[in-house]
Amino acid sequence: MNVQLSHSHNTLQGDLEITGSKSESNRMLILQAQFPNIILENLSNSDDTRVLQKALATHTGTVDIHHAGTAMRFLTAYYAALPGSDVILTGSGRMKERPVKLLVDALRSLGADIDYLENEGFPPLKIKGKKFVENTVGLKANISSQYISALMLIAPSLPDGLEIILDGQITSVPYITMTLDLLTSLGIKGTFQDKVIRIEPASTIKNVTIGIESDWSSASYFYSLAAICETAVIRLSNYRSNSLQGDSCLAEIYKHFGVFSRFKGNTLILEKNPCKKPRRIHEDLKNSPDIAQTIAVTCLALGVDCELAGLHTLKIKETDRLVALKTEMEKFGAKVEITQDNLKLKPPAALNKNVLVSTYNDHRMAMAFAPLGLKIPLGVEDADVVSKSYPEFWEHLEKLGFKVEKSR
Repeated sequence: MNVQLSHSHNTLQGDLEITGSKSESNRMLILQAQFPNIILENLSNSDDTRVLQKALATHTGTVDIHHAGTAMRFLTAYYAALPGSDVILTGSGRMKERPVKLLVDALRSLGADIDYLENEGFPPLKIKGKKFVENTVGLKANISSQYISALMLIAPSLPDGLEIILDGQITSVPYITMTLDLLTSLGIKGTFQDKVIRIEPASTIKNVTIGIESDWSSASYFYSLAAICETAVIRLSNYRSNSLQGDSCLAEIYKHFGVFSRFKGNTLILEKNPCKKPRRIHEDLKNSPDIAQTIAVTCLALGVDCELAGLHTLKIKETDRLVALKTEMEKFGAKVEITQDNLKLKPPAALNKNVLVSTYNDHRMAMAFAPLGLKIPLGVEDADVVSKSYPEFWEHLEKLGFKVEKSR
């Protein structure tokens, strides 16, 4: 499905209920599989979370997680540490291009039985679950924090817990901290100091109900919308001022664009008033790379030069997001330079109109470019891809006054 987007007003107002955080939901589902007396509320309704839920219901045969990168990393560790499991863990064509070697090496050093079925270092994987013989593992920390979280999440069910010794600069620290905070919220003891993570074993978990906070990555698109229009009041639920999610840094970043955040109970209220836009933005997003596309497109819409750093993990996402951003923003007339870690944007004096944005099987490409519809008519191809994290996205844009024309 493609969509054609347009909007005829310079103000936005609406109340929206955002799905639960995919990051929190997927972590808690792995923990719930180990400790079934955990009750979860406000789970994400994303494709990724549904795929993970389905996978956790089986311990044998072929498990296809499609495009769900988090599920691939978390399930690799989960099945490897589950005695009696015997699975082939596979995914989409793009998933078979996304590296998993560092995690597999770490698990093998603990005693895991994992084989590659096609290309060395990449899915699909043949996993036979067994009891681990070691409780200390080393891991390079500059590739993906999901490798680290995958190990942390299985640690409580190991007889002696787990010590993880990290090597090098640590990527996306807030996601590691989120995992640790979720563990400790269940009464599991853990520490993260001086590049060493220690998680204690837990034989049981008391009955507990956990409410999942809504997704800040999804909120990013409404920050972008508010920034681009002249005035806005957008209310989003269910959010917390003391969020565990690293992408909550949006609240500070978007002050540059005149968007201010406040809380009323569990409702996050975004307010935009006319203001002087900045001439240039520079942000290091090593701790929150998932909002890079959103910020870049906000700057494109407003004619603001920007430089974004800390983006090395974007190369191994659903697509190479740096190359994809460069290609699509240049369609609008922008000048874009990229390196392995960095993006520099020089917006055009006027945006090219009626561009069809390609999405590369990447949900964030579709949603990040959608706010440009406030400025110019544009199309988004393969718009169904948003279901990976935010199935109601296009309907929510319509609630804010967008004209969303769908075609096959």
